[in-house]
Amino acid sequence: MYKFLSLFAFLFSFTSMAQQESVEDTKTNLGEVLKEFSFEDDPIASTFDSLLALRYFKLPAEADTNVFVNDSAVNSVDVSDVSDSILSFRMGQLNEESPFDLTYNPTVKKYIVLYSQRRKEQMSRMLGLAEYYFPLFESTLDKYDLPLELKYLAIVESALNPKARSRVGAKGLWQFMYATGRVNGLAVSSYVDERCDPIKSTEAACKFLSQLYRIFGDWNLALAAYNSGPGNVNKAIRRSGGKTDYWAIRSFLPRETASYVPAFIAVNYTMAFAHELGIEPKPSLLSYYETDTVLVKQTLTFDQIQRFVDIDSETLEAYNPSYKYKIIPKLKKRPYYLVLPKEYMGVFVSNEDSIYSRAQKEVDEKKAELPAYTEMDEKIRHKVRSGETLGGIAQKYGVRVSDIKRWNGLRSDRIKQGQRLTIFPRKLPKSTATTKKKPTKKTPPPSNSKTVTYTVRSGDTLYDIAKLYPGISAENIRDWNQIGSSIKPGMKLVIHTQ
Repeated sequence: MYKFLSLFAFLFSFTSMAQQESVEDTKTNLGEVLKEFSFEDDPIASTFDSLLALRYFKLPAEADTNVFVNDSAVNSVDVSDVSDSILSFRMGQLNEESPFDLTYNPTVKKYIVLYSQRRKEQMSRMLGLAEYYFPLFESTLDKYDLPLELKYLAIVESALNPKARSRVGAKGLWQFMYATGRVNGLAVSSYVDERCDPIKSTEAACKFLSQLYRIFGDWNLALAAYNSGPGNVNKAIRRSGGKTDYWAIRSFLPRETASYVPAFIAVNYTMAFAHELGIEPKPSLLSYYETDTVLVKQTLTFDQIQRFVDIDSETLEAYNPSYKYKIIPKLKKRPYYLVLPKEYMGVFVSNEDSIYSRAQKEVDEKKAELPAYTEMDEKIRHKVRSGETLGGIAQKYGVRVSDIKRWNGLRSDRIKQGQRLTIFPRKLPKSTATTKKKPTKKTPPPSNSKTVTYTVRSGDTLYDIAKLYPGISAENIRDWNQIGSSIKPGMKLVIHTQ
């Protein structure tokens, strides 16, 4: 502090000194004083900044509170009756076999007690879901030569929920923000959010974690950077005086990141010793080794897949969580795939041509009702209609009111009918035609036709039934019975045969 006061005094007396000294002497004296007060950046953090600048890591902090990193919950944990000896011994066993610094300390202990006692039911679900997700994670981690313990990071991030969304907009198993996901190869369009794709998001997470580790050279720092952004880690390193140990800089990190690594260590412990802790896996709907994958050759809707292979909607959605409108688009530039249990995949592949043929006809008929494919970084122009508000428009496109105001330079929430707004949508509503849709003409029964009643059997589709009657189409049956495409066993259908 005294140096700053001296500098202030010198500058204050500079005017009177100018009358007594030459300009050159004054410059010399001023330069000497300023040199005394010059500051230098921390060399280690500065090096990290240089490495970060080579890539794309200068992104907003992405810290967010989730169920596994919760200060209020862990702070209320009573650990007074829990012995340190067993926990410390077991943690030492894990640490010997891990490239991570699996430190045991009072903070980690609280998280272990939280997960193994208060949240036994949730950890039981994690064990069940792990049977599906962990083989997928491990194969990708092995591909990138990364520690297999990183599979537990997805538990901390999303509780193994591929559709998890944080309050700040991070999504998926690995909780990518839109910008971070995009630079790591994850596309977001009107139909698909690849951040929710287990395979593609795991690939992106491995790439990102690899790059962070190459820069920081320490797994705990890499985890901290994954959570709150590399910039926050570098700030903590500077504030700590250039220290590069997570526990040494922990107090300088954002609050959640200060709990993030302890939570990760505790999840490692709880999952590794679940049986000894009395935690058993809860059976899951998903099974990794009983599934198969096929690239789609044509646009398919979930409704079509359900009818064609007789799979229930819950199973289909669980295996294919990235399709926002339950539609799998067919794109030349970016292929997409369908994941099914093997028992259903056999039916699909055996009848592939027939399924695509029938699906195409339905898609052509419904094309006007489907949202147009748009990449989410493309802007659109929205014309304000009577009665619309910024809040309603924001909800319609999956963005925030503040975003719309920023994109359009608006100072208030007031908008006028006919005003055009620039929007960068995160989702698109179903397209509405500017012209009225022509009513579909219903097909009248053929003249001199005979009426028969058909009872729907298990596995029947309208197309299968139509095949039984020459000259009759599925559309005819729908029109005559005033039904949609969905039918159920036991339903009675009126058919007019020729």
